[in-house]
Amino acid sequence: MSSLLAVDLGLKTGLALYGRDGKLCWYRSKNYGSAARLKRDVHNVLGSIADLEILVMEGGGTLAPIWQREAERRNIAFRQIGAEQWRRKLLYPREQMTGQQAKQFAGDLARRIISWSGLSRPASLRHDAAEAILIGLWAVMDTGWLKEVPHELRRG
Repeated sequence: MSSLLAVDLGLKTGLALYGRDGKLCWYRSKNYGSAARLKRDVHNVLGSIADLEILVMEGGGTLAPIWQREAERRNIAFRQIGAEQWRRKLLYPREQMTGQQAKQFAGDLARRIISWSGLSRPASLRHDAAEAILIGLWAVMDTGWLKEVPHELRRG
């Protein structure tokens, strides 16, 4: 079984792991506080996922090479994207008028993905974890693991 890890990059990082069936396995948010702490933990995060095949990351800057180097060291396929790629596929244009609006709709859709995947609904969901969930859904469709947005997740 292969898995895909989606990362919403930042000192406050969102993480979402998907299985080959296209469903979300787990998600979380980590507040690293500093680049040094993030750098120390990336090794542990990637090392804790035995079947990790693909790492898809949204974001850039000085933190991106930390994830990329560790993925390459472990022979994990690495892809870096911009928010517009997953937003264009998963959110309507009217849901993206402002960044705040996009974050709200991302949170709503992420909660539906959590439920569709059979995971317990969170009491609260940080926007970085929600965005990682959507990055991951986009990525499993882009890789072909999931052919399209599941019917249960579509909005009218």
